[in-house]
Amino acid sequence: MQEVYIHDQEFDQIDFTQKPLAKGEYEKCKFDNCNFSDYDLSEFKFIDCYFINCNLSLAKMNKTVLQDIKFEGCKIFGLHFEDCNDFILSFSFNECQLNYSTFYKSKIKKTVFKKSTLIQVDFSEADLTDVVFENCNLEQTIFNNTTLEKTDFRTAYNFSIDPEMNKIRKTRFSSVGLSGLLDKYDIEISE
Repeated sequence: MQEVYIHDQEFDQIDFTQKPLAKGEYEKCKFDNCNFSDYDLSEFKFIDCYFINCNLSLAKMNKTVLQDIKFEGCKIFGLHFEDCNDFILSFSFNECQLNYSTFYKSKIKKTVFKKSTLIQVDFSEADLTDVVFENCNLEQTIFNNTTLEKTDFRTAYNFSIDPEMNKIRKTRFSSVGLSGLLDKYDIEISE
């Protein structure tokens, strides 16, 4: 089966679990209110695409290319970003729900997470250099042997980071968020 090349096209309110998306490369396309939940997007290529209010929960993305992707208002539960093609992996998230997703060993430098919920997300062994977590809920998110150099946590909340288990050189925190670095000591901090 030959793969398609689709450029500059809009997909609006399509349930791809009922009407399959043709496998191929999608460049400068916009997906608005589409359902990809539990859909197999393996080996698809998305370049400079925009996903708005889409459901990508539990989608399969083995070797999927995600280059310069913008996710806005999307539900992305349980997605394994580490399965994507990591050569040119780049995206941003605004007002998204990424709960239970994993970025294990992913190199996602300079990624912006804005006003998003990342509950129980796994960033173990990932490179988050220069990543921004702007007004993000990081409750029970896992940072284990994670590179967090120059990462911005100044407006993030509910995070717990062990400075001895992660690289945190020049990482930015607010004074309110410093308690997230001391959780393992089970101490009480008053304001």
